[in-house]
Amino acid sequence: MPDFAEMDFADDPRAALDRLLRDRRVDYAELSARIGRNPAYIQQYIKRGSPRRLAEEDRARIAAYLGVPEAMLGGPLRRVAASAASRGRDMVLVPKLAIGASAGAGASIDGEPVEGAVAFDPKWLRDLGADPRALSIIRVAGDSMAPTLSDGDDILVDGGDAAGRLRDGIYVLRMDDGLMVKRIARAPGPGRIAVISDNPQYRSWDDLPMAAVQLVGRVVWTGRRVR
Repeated sequence: MPDFAEMDFADDPRAALDRLLRDRRVDYAELSARIGRNPAYIQQYIKRGSPRRLAEEDRARIAAYLGVPEAMLGGPLRRVAASAASRGRDMVLVPKLAIGASAGAGASIDGEPVEGAVAFDPKWLRDLGADPRALSIIRVAGDSMAPTLSDGDDILVDGGDAAGRLRDGIYVLRMDDGLMVKRIARAPGPGRIAVISDNPQYRSWDDLPMAAVQLVGRVVWTGRRVR
């Protein structure tokens, strides 16, 4: 399997955007309106290849709205030179978004900027099975996922691993106009899921239709400060 540094991660940004929109049930016209374009703009970009590339400002707005790095939409995959200890590999810079995924009541994500980046070894990301184009870091807000996740923990979210690859695990999701981090499990019946708070003092939903949530991505790693 090739190293991440040898692969082209922006080979099909139209297909990546189309998949993201399908997974999150956002239609083309809605996204066009979000970035201040005419209703047919995103459909023409995806289906007709016009424009050939997203303008930088449009790409940045779309990435912020969907909560994914710009590299997934055709932007450059940012890297930082590796130290001698990493034996010559490039390090992949994963953007840290200026938002919190609530482990409580929910939080808005629209238009939030990138506040920094964290460098990861590409082999380590490969071992996680994560797509570096689709990774972002956000902070947990609240304690409804304690003890698994604590308030203030940073979580690494793979936006390429959402509804299309759904399996039991911890996900960042949109529900009731808020961004949350919860445990997802399949419920009996087709297209049914359970949305679970690990902290029993908080509400869980035992049986919901998939249409009730929008999965942003799967949580693949967490980091926390020593207190």
